[in-house]
Amino acid sequence: MIRYSDSYSVLNGQRRTMFIQTQPTPNPASLMFHPGKSVMEAGSADFPNARNAMNSPLARSLFAIDGVTRVFFGSDFVTVTKTDEVSWDILKPQIFAAVMDFYTSGQPLFLDESTAASKDTAIHEDDSETVAMIKELLETRIRPAVQDDGGDIVYRGFDPESGIVKLQMQGACSGCPSSSVTLKSGIENMLMHYVPEVKGVEQELDGDDEEIVGLE
Repeated sequence: MIRYSDSYSVLNGQRRTMFIQTQPTPNPASLMFHPGKSVMEAGSADFPNARNAMNSPLARSLFAIDGVTRVFFGSDFVTVTKTDEVSWDILKPQIFAAVMDFYTSGQPLFLDESTAASKDTAIHEDDSETVAMIKELLETRIRPAVQDDGGDIVYRGFDPESGIVKLQMQGACSGCPSSSVTLKSGIENMLMHYVPEVKGVEQELDGDDEEIVGLE
Protein backbone atom coordinates (compact mmCIF):
# COMPACT_ATOMS: atom_id res chain seq x y z
CA MET A 1 0.00 0.00 0.00
CA ILE A 2 1.48 3.34 -1.03
CA ARG A 3 1.21 6.12 1.53
CA TYR A 4 2.50 9.65 1.56
CA SER A 5 3.37 10.86 5.04
CA ASP A 6 3.62 14.33 6.57
CA SER A 7 4.31 15.44 10.14
CA TYR A 8 3.50 18.73 11.82
CA SER A 9 4.20 20.17 15.26
CA VAL A 10 1.27 21.52 17.23
CA LEU A 11 1.70 23.82 20.21
CA ASN A 12 -1.07 23.30 22.73
CA GLY A 13 0.25 23.85 26.24
CA GLN A 14 3.18 21.65 25.30
CA ARG A 15 4.81 20.85 21.98
CA ARG A 16 3.36 17.78 20.31
CA THR A 17 4.04 16.26 16.94
CA MET A 18 1.12 14.77 15.07
CA PHE A 19 1.78 12.48 12.14
CA ILE A 20 -0.90 12.43 9.48
CA GLN A 21 -0.64 9.94 6.65
CA THR A 22 -2.44 10.29 3.35
CA GLN A 23 -3.55 7.34 1.26
CA PRO A 24 -4.83 7.44 -2.33
CA THR A 25 -8.16 5.85 -3.22
CA PRO A 26 -9.56 4.45 -6.49
CA ASN A 27 -11.32 7.81 -6.85
CA PRO A 28 -8.76 10.49 -7.88
CA ALA A 29 -11.02 13.16 -6.37
CA SER A 30 -10.86 11.55 -2.91
CA LEU A 31 -7.97 11.15 -0.48
CA MET A 32 -7.80 9.33 2.86
CA PHE A 33 -6.21 11.09 5.84
CA HIS A 34 -5.00 8.90 8.73
CA PRO A 35 -4.49 11.01 11.89
CA GLY A 36 -2.92 8.14 13.84
CA LYS A 37 -5.89 8.26 16.20
CA SER A 38 -9.35 6.74 16.33
CA VAL A 39 -11.96 8.65 14.33
CA MET A 40 -15.19 6.64 14.60
CA GLU A 41 -15.54 4.31 17.58
CA ALA A 42 -18.14 2.31 15.66
CA GLY A 43 -19.63 2.47 12.19
CA SER A 44 -19.02 5.33 9.77
CA ALA A 45 -20.46 8.74 8.93
CA ASP A 46 -20.93 10.33 5.52
CA PHE A 47 -21.40 14.05 4.82
CA PRO A 48 -22.33 14.54 1.14
CA ASN A 49 -22.62 18.32 1.60
CA ALA A 50 -22.02 21.08 4.12
CA ARG A 51 -25.65 21.10 5.25
CA ASN A 52 -25.29 17.53 6.51
CA ALA A 53 -22.14 18.43 8.45
CA MET A 54 -23.74 20.70 11.05
CA ASN A 55 -23.60 17.95 13.70
CA SER A 56 -19.82 17.54 13.44
CA PRO A 57 -17.27 20.27 14.26
CA LEU A 58 -14.56 18.48 12.26
CA ALA A 59 -16.74 18.01 9.19
CA ARG A 60 -17.80 21.67 9.36
CA SER A 61 -14.17 22.78 9.47
CA LEU A 62 -13.31 20.66 6.45
CA PHE A 63 -16.26 21.98 4.44
CA ALA A 64 -15.09 25.51 5.23
CA ILE A 65 -12.08 24.79 2.99
CA ASP A 66 -12.72 25.99 -0.55
CA GLY A 67 -12.86 23.04 -2.93
CA VAL A 68 -14.03 20.36 -0.46
CA THR A 69 -17.25 18.71 -1.67
CA ARG A 70 -17.66 15.65 0.58
CA VAL A 71 -16.36 14.33 3.91
CA PHE A 72 -16.45 10.77 5.25
CA PHE A 73 -15.41 9.36 8.64
CA GLY A 74 -14.16 5.77 9.01
CA SER A 75 -12.73 3.93 11.99
CA ASP A 76 -9.27 5.48 11.77
CA PHE A 77 -9.41 7.77 8.76
CA VAL A 78 -11.11 10.79 7.23
CA THR A 79 -11.82 10.78 3.49
CA VAL A 80 -12.06 14.15 1.78
CA THR A 81 -13.44 14.60 -1.73
CA LYS A 82 -12.63 17.71 -3.77
CA THR A 83 -13.60 19.48 -6.96
CA ASP A 84 -11.48 19.03 -10.08
CA GLU A 85 -10.58 22.73 -10.08
CA VAL A 86 -8.45 22.56 -6.92
CA SER A 87 -5.25 20.50 -6.59
CA TRP A 88 -4.33 18.36 -3.61
CA ASP A 89 -1.13 20.38 -3.24
CA ILE A 90 -3.31 23.36 -2.34
CA LEU A 91 -5.82 21.47 -0.20
CA LYS A 92 -3.63 19.13 1.84
CA PRO A 93 -2.00 21.74 4.10
CA GLN A 94 -5.43 23.19 4.92
CA ILE A 95 -6.88 19.74 5.64
CA PHE A 96 -3.89 18.84 7.82
CA ALA A 97 -4.42 22.05 9.79
CA ALA A 98 -8.16 21.41 10.23
CA VAL A 99 -7.57 17.85 11.46
CA MET A 100 -4.81 18.91 13.87
CA ASP A 101 -6.88 21.79 15.21
CA PHE A 102 -9.77 19.43 15.89
CA TYR A 103 -7.70 16.84 17.76
CA THR A 104 -6.09 19.50 19.95
CA SER A 105 -9.34 21.35 20.65
CA GLY A 106 -11.00 18.73 22.81
CA GLN A 107 -14.24 19.04 20.86
CA PRO A 108 -16.45 15.97 20.35
CA LEU A 109 -16.61 14.46 16.88
CA PHE A 110 -20.41 14.84 16.99
CA LEU A 111 -22.55 17.32 18.88
CA ASP A 112 -25.39 14.78 18.96
CA GLU A 113 -24.01 11.24 19.30
CA SER A 114 -27.42 9.67 18.66
CA THR A 115 -27.20 10.59 14.98
CA ALA A 116 -23.54 9.76 14.56
CA ALA A 117 -22.96 6.28 13.14
CA SER A 118 -24.76 4.40 10.42
CA LYS A 119 -26.83 1.49 11.78
CA ASP A 120 -28.05 0.21 8.43
CA THR A 121 -26.81 -3.37 8.89
CA ALA A 122 -28.20 -3.86 12.39
CA ILE A 123 -30.38 -6.97 12.30
CA HIS A 124 -33.90 -6.42 13.66
CA GLU A 125 -36.43 -8.93 14.95
CA ASP A 126 -38.78 -8.30 12.04
CA ASP A 127 -36.07 -8.84 9.39
CA SER A 128 -36.60 -11.87 7.19
CA GLU A 129 -33.92 -14.55 7.04
CA THR A 130 -32.92 -13.25 3.60
CA VAL A 131 -32.51 -9.66 4.79
CA ALA A 132 -30.53 -10.83 7.83
CA MET A 133 -28.16 -12.78 5.57
CA ILE A 134 -27.72 -9.77 3.27
CA LYS A 135 -26.93 -7.49 6.20
CA GLU A 136 -24.48 -9.97 7.68
CA LEU A 137 -22.61 -10.30 4.39
CA LEU A 138 -22.48 -6.53 3.95
CA GLU A 139 -21.16 -6.04 7.48
CA THR A 140 -18.62 -8.87 7.66
CA ARG A 141 -17.42 -9.43 4.09
CA ILE A 142 -18.18 -6.41 1.92
CA ARG A 143 -17.99 -3.34 4.15
CA PRO A 144 -14.39 -3.93 5.36
CA ALA A 145 -13.12 -4.12 1.76
CA VAL A 146 -14.99 -0.98 0.73
CA GLN A 147 -13.72 0.93 3.77
CA ASP A 148 -10.15 0.02 2.82
CA ASP A 149 -10.73 2.21 -0.24
CA GLY A 150 -11.86 5.18 1.85
CA GLY A 151 -15.61 4.73 1.61
CA ASP A 152 -18.56 2.68 2.75
CA ILE A 153 -21.65 0.95 1.45
CA VAL A 154 -25.07 1.41 3.02
CA TYR A 155 -27.98 -1.02 2.89
CA ARG A 156 -31.14 0.73 1.65
CA GLY A 157 -33.54 -2.18 1.25
CA PHE A 158 -34.45 -5.48 -0.39
CA ASP A 159 -37.44 -6.16 -2.63
CA PRO A 160 -38.39 -9.85 -2.22
CA GLU A 161 -40.54 -9.79 -5.37
CA SER A 162 -37.81 -8.58 -7.74
CA GLY A 163 -34.86 -9.87 -5.72
CA ILE A 164 -33.18 -6.45 -5.95
CA VAL A 165 -30.94 -5.14 -3.17
CA LYS A 166 -30.63 -1.35 -2.99
CA LEU A 167 -27.30 0.04 -1.80
CA GLN A 168 -25.72 3.47 -1.52
CA MET A 169 -22.01 4.16 -1.98
CA GLN A 170 -20.41 6.69 0.36
CA GLY A 171 -17.11 8.50 0.82
CA ALA A 172 -14.51 7.87 -1.87
CA CYS A 173 -16.81 5.27 -3.44
CA SER A 174 -19.51 7.83 -4.19
CA GLY A 175 -18.96 9.21 -7.67
CA CYS A 176 -15.94 6.98 -8.23
CA PRO A 177 -15.60 5.89 -11.89
CA SER A 178 -15.13 2.28 -10.76
CA SER A 179 -18.06 2.17 -8.32
CA SER A 180 -20.46 0.59 -10.82
CA VAL A 181 -17.87 -2.11 -11.56
CA THR A 182 -17.43 -2.71 -7.83
CA LEU A 183 -21.18 -3.11 -7.40
CA LYS A 184 -21.63 -5.37 -10.42
CA SER A 185 -18.58 -7.62 -10.43
CA GLY A 186 -17.88 -7.67 -6.70
CA ILE A 187 -20.82 -6.98 -4.43
CA GLU A 188 -23.63 -8.25 -6.66
CA ASN A 189 -21.81 -11.48 -7.46
CA MET A 190 -21.08 -12.18 -3.80
CA LEU A 191 -24.64 -11.51 -2.65
CA MET A 192 -26.12 -13.65 -5.44
CA HIS A 193 -23.69 -16.47 -4.64
CA TYR A 194 -24.46 -16.66 -0.92
CA VAL A 195 -28.11 -15.54 -0.98
CA PRO A 196 -30.05 -17.24 -3.83
CA GLU A 197 -33.01 -14.90 -3.31
CA VAL A 198 -30.88 -11.96 -4.52
CA LYS A 199 -31.22 -11.40 -8.28
CA GLY A 200 -29.38 -8.11 -8.62
CA VAL A 201 -28.13 -4.89 -7.04
CA GLU A 202 -29.16 -1.29 -7.70
CA GLN A 203 -27.27 1.81 -6.64
CA GLU A 204 -29.17 4.55 -4.86
CA LEU A 205 -27.65 7.92 -5.69
CA ASP A 206 -27.47 11.11 -3.66
CA GLY A 207 -29.97 13.79 -4.51
CA ASP A 208 -33.42 15.01 -3.56
CA ASP A 209 -35.01 12.94 -6.29
CA GLU A 210 -33.42 9.77 -4.82
CA GLU A 211 -32.77 8.51 -8.30
CA ILE A 212 -32.18 4.78 -8.61
CA VAL A 213 -29.87 3.53 -11.29
CA GLY A 214 -30.11 -0.13 -12.26
CA LEU A 215 -27.05 -2.08 -13.23
CA GLU A 216 -27.92 -3.85 -16.45
